[in-house]
Amino acid sequence: MITCIAIDDEPLALKQMVEYINKTPFLKLAGQFESAMKAMLFLQESQVDLMFVDINMPDLSGMDFVKSLNNPPKVVFTTAYSEYAVEGFRVNALDYLLKPISYTDFLKAANKAKEQLGSTEGQTDQINYKEDFLFIKSEYKVIRIKLTDIKYIEGMREYVRIHLVNAKPVMTLASMKNFEQSLPDELFMRVHRSYIVNLNQITTIERNRIIFDEKVYIPVSEQYSEKFKKYLDENFLS
Repeated sequence: MITCIAIDDEPLALKQMVEYINKTPFLKLAGQFESAMKAMLFLQESQVDLMFVDINMPDLSGMDFVKSLNNPPKVVFTTAYSEYAVEGFRVNALDYLLKPISYTDFLKAANKAKEQLGSTEGQTDQINYKEDFLFIKSEYKVIRIKLTDIKYIEGMREYVRIHLVNAKPVMTLASMKNFEQSLPDELFMRVHRSYIVNLNQITTIERNRIIFDEKVYIPVSEQYSEKFKKYLDENFLS
């Protein structure tokens, strides 16, 4: 699955691009934005494989937006003006789509992305666990994370989001199973298909939900409830 975003300041053009992405089986929409600035904020916290970017946008053009990124994802430019084609390929654009865009042309560009990204499809980044910390790959960097700084881990299909104490979440291409097998059992427990929690970070449990703050309620699913109940019983002050 190729994770992508769409950026276009024209609502109808953006809507069409989103529809094309949603009807393409190997594409997954991670976000849609009507300005490059909003997309830039999103990319500071999230990782994607592919961007469909309109060139002609106010404030910051699609071309300048891509040039401003360090190690940008693969890019397909869209525009109503054919004279931008050459410039688009100068910034290593994967393809260039001239509006109005047919689904046939869109699919050709998407297949180019699939061919180039296919060699990494299905692979996961290695988790290097060392005593009280681990190393993970995220956005072309290797990041060192202390285990005590992890609040909980959230599975998001091919990606995993690590939620940290007093820091922004970190995204990495990995599986929940990989994390479950790599992290120490005495500190971490899987409580749901999509969640692994740091047991030392738990402060409140209510109605089979772990409450980290007023906005975060982690459900304990039936599949993992017996193991979690056993942990509570062993640590309950009677």
